[in-house]
Amino acid sequence: MTIVLQESLRGLFYAPFYVALARGAYAAAGVEVRFVSAPRPGDATRGLFDGGVDVCWGGPMRVMEAYKLHPGCDLVSFAEVVTRDPFLLVGRAPRPDFRLADLLGVRVATVGEVPTPWLCLQEDLRRAGIAPGRLDRVGDRGMVENIASLRAGEVDVVQVFEPFVSALVAEGAGHVWYAAAARGATSYTTFYARRGLLTTRREELRRMVRAIHATQVWVAEATGATIADAIADYFPDVAAAIREAACSRYQALGIWSTSPVLPRVGYDRLLSSLVSGGFVAGTPFEVAVDNSVAEEVMGGV
Repeated sequence: MTIVLQESLRGLFYAPFYVALARGAYAAAGVEVRFVSAPRPGDATRGLFDGGVDVCWGGPMRVMEAYKLHPGCDLVSFAEVVTRDPFLLVGRAPRPDFRLADLLGVRVATVGEVPTPWLCLQEDLRRAGIAPGRLDRVGDRGMVENIASLRAGEVDVVQVFEPFVSALVAEGAGHVWYAAAARGATSYTTFYARRGLLTTRREELRRMVRAIHATQVWVAEATGATIADAIADYFPDVAAAIREAACSRYQALGIWSTSPVLPRVGYDRLLSSLVSGGFVAGTPFEVAVDNSVAEEVMGGV
């Protein structure tokens, strides 16, 4: 029976998921997967509740948000793939000795498409003793518009993900100031589903997780160029050199996990960001995470 697997949005930092699809990892593990895309990132969980989707990949943030909107719901993250924050701050001028306090003296444009990047950055600021409200910040525009503002000199630094980072650097139009991955474990992307599926279709999910773990091992041993080539069909509008630079950067930053087991420290770091930013009240690890399938896979089951 087919597992319907949904992406929340198209993003290069999701590379291991596309590698698994491109290299036939699911079929090799003995499970049939049909890949679909969510209509909008904010609608990612809807398909799980209406039965049109079996498994999503996306942020544990969406699981926490679901508990906020639907108390008592049964979503769980069950296999981690992106274990660090993939967003970076890119400025118009070099800032080799950048500190977060430097953001107080510039105009900052943060991501408007989804909430997690800003929520994590504002937590970084709080931990550095800086009130997020002190920033001169543009927070209601998308990354493409923010990049245009950077080029026009209307803002000094933008918060973006790849391949925007590598494109700006290659053109000499931007300089990396800060990689959010430097803060350490921050669980960013997992497989998630309704809890009952882990019982009713456990063997199929175990095969899925086995496939993604085999892919994690492949990605960890691959070069940026090899990863970039594997995902080319999912990013036809991104030049090969930019894809390679982007994948190499993410590889060096360690954003991709080598294990599907979601670490509590990464979940708690994300949770503290969402709570301090007022996005959620807090969903305990034990409620929102079920590592049992991943642990079975890592244990050889």
